[in-house]
Amino acid sequence: MTDHSTGRTTGVLKRIFARLQGSTTKRSTAPSPQLERFSRLESLIGYTIRNHDLFHQALLHRSFLQRGYYASRSNERLEFLGDSILNLIVAEYLYRRYPNAEEGELTKIRARLVNRKALAAYGKSIHLSEFIFMSPSAKQSVGKGYATITADTYEAVIAAIYLDGGFEAARKFVEQQLLAALKKGSVATDDENYKSMLLEYAQSRGLGVPRYAIVHEEGPDHDRTFTVDVILGNERKGSGSGKNKKEAEQAAASKALEHLLMET
Repeated sequence: MTDHSTGRTTGVLKRIFARLQGSTTKRSTAPSPQLERFSRLESLIGYTIRNHDLFHQALLHRSFLQRGYYASRSNERLEFLGDSILNLIVAEYLYRRYPNAEEGELTKIRARLVNRKALAAYGKSIHLSEFIFMSPSAKQSVGKGYATITADTYEAVIAAIYLDGGFEAARKFVEQQLLAALKKGSVATDDENYKSMLLEYAQSRGLGVPRYAIVHEEGPDHDRTFTVDVILGNERKGSGSGKNKKEAEQAAASKALEHLLMET
């Protein structure tokens, strides 16, 4: 005798299972917020992430984690590793780019390229602050210290790229950032007077006195951006941009020094 109740029950279970499968398939077609987050990060850093957990850790500020065991999973260890990798890549980059520069000059340039302000600028260029995991209270109280947090996270990201994709992937990322920063003149710092350095360098080699000319202005009055060229003799030796004329001139002088060192 056929058990019709069992057949009906089996049919119902099959339909429920099919519906669950369908809903699961439908949900899986939509990317999760986390995947979207990493997809945007990938586009900004120019690197395809394989180990998402590694990059998640690189973006974890210690304030986001509870005390105890989980505190060891912040990005501080990756920051430590990234600092060493960054210094090696930059040292090798400068060694190759400036074959005639002395050790002291190379050391000065490297210090300028890897200081906290420069690293924060690199991080800002890839919108890194949008991805850092911090506690709400830390975000509210950190103030100007956020630049330091961005710089530290930037080093952690370098380490994550190194561990995920190898040294060449890390080198490619760092050198792209350096070239972009040098081109824009965005690595100049307030505590180094590049106009004075350029003047001293030019006069010591009989190149004359540098002249600065504003070649472009853009943006509203409250948020102007100036572009300045620096000229030695009759030749344009560098160009830089800034939010005021002084900043733009410093950036242009920095670029001119880079150019002159390559010619030496």
